[in-house]
Amino acid sequence: MRATATAGRRLLARAFVRAFGRDGWKDSGSAVVEFVGASLLLLVPLVYLILTLAQLQAAVFASESAAREAGRLVVRAETLDEGLGRAQAAVELAFADQGIAVSGADTLTVTCDEQRCLTPGGLVRLEVRATVVLPGVPSFVRNHVPAEIPVVAEHVAVVNEFRESEV
Repeated sequence: MRATATAGRRLLARAFVRAFGRDGWKDSGSAVVEFVGASLLLLVPLVYLILTLAQLQAAVFASESAAREAGRLVVRAETLDEGLGRAQAAVELAFADQGIAVSGADTLTVTCDEQRCLTPGGLVRLEVRATVVLPGVPSFVRNHVPAEIPVVAEHVAVVNEFRESEV
C-alpha cells in the first residue's frame, strides 16, 4: 500500500513539473498576451469616454457662445426680425465652429419681457437647445435606449436704455 502511494506521489510530481516547470508556473510568453488583453479591456472604454466627453464639451461650448452672441445681436438690431435672422446665423456659425450641424431656427428660442421686444431697458431671454448623439451607438440600440444627451444654454440680454424704441 505504501509503495502504491509513493508511486502515485511521484507520478503526480512528474505531472506537476511537466505542467508548471520546476519553479512553479511556466510563463513562456504569456506576459505579452496578458498585457495586450488588459490593455484592450482598459483602453477601449477609456478612448470611448474621451471621445464622448470631447463631443459633449464641444456642444456645451458652442451652445454657450451661441446664446451669448445671439443675445448681443438681437438687442443691437434695428428690428426684431433683423436681429432674429442674425442670431440664427450666429447660432449656426458657433456650432459649425465645433463641427456640429444645427438649424438656427430650430435650436434658438427668443422670448421677451416687454410687449414689444426691443423696448429700451427690456430683457430678452435666449435659449439654445441641442442634443449630442453618443458616438458609435448603432441605430437599432438608439431605438430602444436613449443615446442622446441634451445640452441647453440660456442667456439674458438687456436692451440699451438709450436706444430709440422700435416703431
